[in-house]
Amino acid sequence: MAAATTMCAAVAVLLVLTSTMAAAAGDGDGDGDGGGFDYKKALHSGLLYFEAQRSGHLPYNQRVRWRGHSGLADGLQQGVDLVGGYYDAGDNVKFGLPMAFTMTMLSWAAAEFWDEIAAAGERRHVLEAIKWGTDYLVKAHTAADELWAEVGDGDTDHYCWQRPEDMTTSRQAYKVDRDNPGSDVAGETAAALAAASIVFRRSNPRYSRLLLRHAEQLFDFGDRYRGKYDSSIGEVRAYYASVSGYGDELLWAALWLHRATGRRGYLDYAVAMADELGGVGWAVTEFSWDVKYAGLQILAAKVLMDGGDHPAAHAATLEQYRSKAEQYLCACLGKNAAAGDNVNRTAGGMLFVRRWNNMQYVTNAAFLLTVYSRYLRDSGGDTIRCSGGAMATGDELAAMARAQADYVLGDNPAGVSYMVGYGRRFPRRVHHRGASMVSHRADGRFVGCVQGYDRWFRRGGANPNVVAGAIVGGPDHRDRFRDSRDNYMQTEACTYNTAPMVGVFAHLHAQKMAARTANNNADRSMIKRVD
Repeated sequence: MAAATTMCAAVAVLLVLTSTMAAAAGDGDGDGDGGGFDYKKALHSGLLYFEAQRSGHLPYNQRVRWRGHSGLADGLQQGVDLVGGYYDAGDNVKFGLPMAFTMTMLSWAAAEFWDEIAAAGERRHVLEAIKWGTDYLVKAHTAADELWAEVGDGDTDHYCWQRPEDMTTSRQAYKVDRDNPGSDVAGETAAALAAASIVFRRSNPRYSRLLLRHAEQLFDFGDRYRGKYDSSIGEVRAYYASVSGYGDELLWAALWLHRATGRRGYLDYAVAMADELGGVGWAVTEFSWDVKYAGLQILAAKVLMDGGDHPAAHAATLEQYRSKAEQYLCACLGKNAAAGDNVNRTAGGMLFVRRWNNMQYVTNAAFLLTVYSRYLRDSGGDTIRCSGGAMATGDELAAMARAQADYVLGDNPAGVSYMVGYGRRFPRRVHHRGASMVSHRADGRFVGCVQGYDRWFRRGGANPNVVAGAIVGGPDHRDRFRDSRDNYMQTEACTYNTAPMVGVFAHLHAQKMAARTANNNADRSMIKRVD
């Protein structure tokens, strides 16, 4: 009898070991070698990246130690305080439109995946990342009908290669107002502050109300004085021109304000203006800092899916919104009837929209796919309808989102992680001024405008500082990537590349932990049965 008991115990141990090894092989913490990915580490790095992009007077708890104070006189020429905020990419300009979009996406991620972010231990860091941006956006809104939309000049900035701590380039600031409208940047800033107000509602209700008040004023300003901001600020056209116009931003802002306030007037606006502003007319194959239609269509679809308090007369328009939202999601899956209605995909499986910073479209798509799969589940649905009649399931959406996230982290033909600092192989020559030069803490000597190009930009070695968590532009349509500082189309990283992945990585980490717990419980159950 004792021998039989010993044999059973040995079998039980073997079963546990086999299960553990299988789990490790199928969903471990590898870095692109087929062993799964450490999504918690990716989430941590992504939030760390925003500290590397900070402008202004850095706080005592700054974790990215190779950065220092910068832009401390921003706004001084104009008699306003524009210190703070984020540099959008590898340069030293503060562009209001992409910065606001970054804050909208970070806030959406926090609002949607709050429990998952908290469980991963990143609650404080995500709040700090959002507040660093929203504090600046509030400052930039200096009057009800006035918003500062840019600090610095792209032309002079690109002429120099300097650390932000040393920059001698123009810090001219540019604004939109009644006479020089900018409905797109005003609308996006309103959306960002409305979304952030949801995030801070519990932890900082006073701040939440402040954000909401500014959001409402900015929406009114953008809607009342309509115009494209790049018509008012010519300096931005070569960098962040509003190609899609301002219709998407106004609808986007209205839907975020509806979600933040519950006020029917904002939903009435989104329904009444759906045709005029393109909300139900545009079926798109990208979602980005410029083109918001897919995102706002998903927000409108959620109102319908929630089955909440909306007039019956709104149902038909909300259904149109949902149809367009699902056409975008089907485009990512390649399931729409017409090939031109789908997103191209590389041989390695990456969604490919265009060669310049393509990774922004990948990460934003991954976020929308993840969010909509959750909305489907929560509403009791399981399928979406593609153009031409094909169907797709929520599981397919989630699987595509994960495939794109894994591609970013290293599951690609090149075996490269396009998130800097993650894994064994990642870009070492990122097109980033601060990262490419020795830290001012290590060498406080001033780096001149052209000196930076001569001494640092053209050197062949790896950057002295690792801008961890930055997601670079990524490979081309053939999955090819050249790690070179002058290859800015592929090696420059942007805040709006990483922002949506905060939610995706938090979600994937939570799923991984749930699966691990389920496997452990199954193992324990098997041991009991064997005994």
